[in-house]
Amino acid sequence: MIGILLSKLKRFIRNPFIFIIFTVMSIGFALILGGSNIEGSIQVPVYTAEESVKDSAAGEALSETEGVAFNWMDSKDRVEEEVSSGRAELGAILKQDGFQLIVGVDSPNAGTVEQMIQRAYSKEAQREQILKAARTSGTMESDAVREELDEAMATPVFSIETSYFNSSDDFEFDSTFHTLFGFTLFFVIYTIGNNVLPILTDKKDGLWDRMILSPVRKWEMYVANLIYSFFEGYLQVLIIFLVFRYIVGVDFNGRFAESLLFLIPYVFAIVALSILITGIVKDSQQFNAALPIISVSMAMIGGAFWPLEIVESEFLLALSKINPLTYGMEVLNGIAVYGYPLEELLFPISILILMGVTFMGVGIHLMERRHV
Repeated sequence: MIGILLSKLKRFIRNPFIFIIFTVMSIGFALILGGSNIEGSIQVPVYTAEESVKDSAAGEALSETEGVAFNWMDSKDRVEEEVSSGRAELGAILKQDGFQLIVGVDSPNAGTVEQMIQRAYSKEAQREQILKAARTSGTMESDAVREELDEAMATPVFSIETSYFNSSDDFEFDSTFHTLFGFTLFFVIYTIGNNVLPILTDKKDGLWDRMILSPVRKWEMYVANLIYSFFEGYLQVLIIFLVFRYIVGVDFNGRFAESLLFLIPYVFAIVALSILITGIVKDSQQFNAALPIISVSMAMIGGAFWPLEIVESEFLLALSKINPLTYGMEVLNGIAVYGYPLEELLFPISILILMGVTFMGVGIHLMERRHV
């Protein structure tokens, strides 16, 4: 068994191009289709010709705003360039007595950003009114009032905590996580399938019959091929996730290790599914024709290309219940998007393990019965 594994590793080192292509395609599609939300916040370029505005309470409020990143530009032209090129949905030009919003497309975030900037200006106006009232009354000097006001704002008497609730029909959608998870789970099917295919070709060419005459047992031949297929598929997922975690900057909401760990059942299920396909088809040509059809259908039905929550067809939703990719997406979204604990992820993990055992048992039985 060790010899088979070593020979496959040497073959992989000599010819890693298919593995590299599918890995690069996964990263590329996830970056292109989900890249607009990679930073985790709305990017808004901002410019002001008056330094007093940037240093005011309004400028500080914009810098501390959560959910929207206001990036200061060195010229108005830079703001317009960022918006016109599509790198930013909208931009803002700040003035002493107001602001101008630059919208390149019909952005749904325009209203939100406008309210945030308006709130920052209102905060600055309130501050100026307080200082003006202090100067008019003459009871305190302006500097003393400003210091006390800053101290009061830094240490408020009480704080307000806000929370949100959703109805049972609502769902959270993060384009970055969805495209990353969807295309990763989709392309790994091809990688694993291409590594299981040699079982079919080796049996057809008579290589297995010759190996059976050697001290190698048949179960060791199966296990070696399955371990290697699992290894290469999981390695692809690991590389993709590492790239997004440490290069792109996606933090997986602090659960990166759990995302990698709980993806093991999905990779196992796909290896088993590839064994089942190998047991059904008669030759490599049929396998190469069936794999793209099955993988694309799984991605469309399982929610890799769009969330299942927007699907209204009861038939398609019923088909998704027997799709390993559905449960793989459920596990990853539950970890990174919803923050579910392990107890709530046991059901999809158990389904994936059950599918893997079933597919593998039936697939090996079909291959042995047919004596390919």
